[in-house]
Amino acid sequence: MAAPKPEEISHPPMDQLQGLEYCIDSNPSWGESIALGFQHYILALGTAVMIPSFLVPLMGGTDGDKVRVIQTLLFVEGINTLLQTLFGTRLPTVIGGSYAFMVPIISIIHDSSLMSIEDRHLRFLSTIRAVQGALIVASSIQIILGYSQMWAICSRFFSPLGMVPVISLVGFGLFDRGFPVVGRCVEIGIPMLFLFIAFSQYLKNFQFRQLPILERFALLISITVIWAYAHLLTASGAYKHHPEITQFNCRTDKANLISSAPWIKIPYPLQWGAPTFDAGHAFGMMAAVLVSLIESTGAYKAASRLASATPPPAHVLSRGIGWQGIGILLGGLFGTLTGSTVSVENVGLLGSTRVGSRRVIQISAGFMIFFSMLGKFGALFASIPLTIFAAVYCVMFGLVASVGLSFLQFTNMNSMRNLFIVGVALFLGLSIPEYFREYTAKALHGPAHTNAEWFNDFLNTIFFSSPTVALIVAVLLDNTLDYKDSARDRGMPWWVKFRTFKGDSRNEEFYTLPFNLNRFFPPS
Repeated sequence: MAAPKPEEISHPPMDQLQGLEYCIDSNPSWGESIALGFQHYILALGTAVMIPSFLVPLMGGTDGDKVRVIQTLLFVEGINTLLQTLFGTRLPTVIGGSYAFMVPIISIIHDSSLMSIEDRHLRFLSTIRAVQGALIVASSIQIILGYSQMWAICSRFFSPLGMVPVISLVGFGLFDRGFPVVGRCVEIGIPMLFLFIAFSQYLKNFQFRQLPILERFALLISITVIWAYAHLLTASGAYKHHPEITQFNCRTDKANLISSAPWIKIPYPLQWGAPTFDAGHAFGMMAAVLVSLIESTGAYKAASRLASATPPPAHVLSRGIGWQGIGILLGGLFGTLTGSTVSVENVGLLGSTRVGSRRVIQISAGFMIFFSMLGKFGALFASIPLTIFAAVYCVMFGLVASVGLSFLQFTNMNSMRNLFIVGVALFLGLSIPEYFREYTAKALHGPAHTNAEWFNDFLNTIFFSSPTVALIVAVLLDNTLDYKDSARDRGMPWWVKFRTFKGDSRNEEFYTLPFNLNRFFPPS
């Protein structure tokens, strides 16, 4: 038997991911785009419901308060997504709520001056105003780093090798949002996981009128089937004698969102009252803004690949971070109870559907704004059990993580140096946050526990984030360990042409501002 040729056992690196039906600036038909946009809206509901459902009761809020926060968060998500896709990076990314802000927000909730308020509603209002003030001040970090192009300068220290752990852990770092949540109600979580994989992968070639309907709309179809199945279990009394926690995770009528939602309610700035400002709260929140910036940087790189675009040039990435800072400012003004970041699950959906169209994401932003104002209808969709979303996350987060690993094709993985950097950054990126989580669960406070609360919040927030730890480790090692003689091994000859807007002719197609705005903001 003849020895295989080199081209038969290796695959040439590709600037753009192949196999997508629609890339960033090609669009499906209007009907298909609307259905796909609605699918992205449904997926974004998971995080938009999870964060307020956890935080609002801790603040003393009622179900009515929880519904208003969810509506406000979705409304601002829609605005931020439109701004980002029009004027920011212009990548097809949904800008959603961020878990990175949980540590400083929980610290604000447990502030002794707020906990001492006996009236629950007054404590809720006082707490959300304190969070608003901290978000407004902290948003200046991303606004300054983005619009001053300082983040573009920082990004020049990034290489394909250094980005692999960061992008991978944007997905892998969210493992606790996946199967651990599915396990809270396996009778609906596991069927959802199997059904979604079956429709999106094994039955993807099934076509109806030349449309691969099962692959394209696997999320909508499987959620509809399992939601109906969960409702059947609820109506038949299957959970009547189960513990309260099981009922909350499995039943379709336990969220109390529909009954608490108004028919029509338009969120508006300062709806909770005037924000209050505290230096300690703001410093802690600044760490979350930095974490959000790093996680979004990894997610933008992943989204560009899943939209079959080239990696965003440094100034485009910085421009997107600036607009994301504006999004956090809007969150502070409206009172969303959390900051903004790229929705990782929606980035994964680009790959699952093989549709990376910008128009689809803009339509999903329209659904967010529309249903956030029509309270009852929005609450109906938001009452989907969170276990169903967690099953989808198992696939979406994994898909985004694998995109990060795909950047290894531009590096030399026969280099001991590269193996060391990638391995150590991935391991510490998972291990350090896990230590911080376990310590906090046992001691009820983070490992950083001094008399300076702002310092504790800052350190605990930074090291709770897997992509942030990975970036610190990978970029530090990559730029200090034999870096002068390893440019080719790191993938820099491929990477360098995407650093500037004019470095590659395709950048103009993907990242030029609309309405001829590049005349006023010339690319660098």
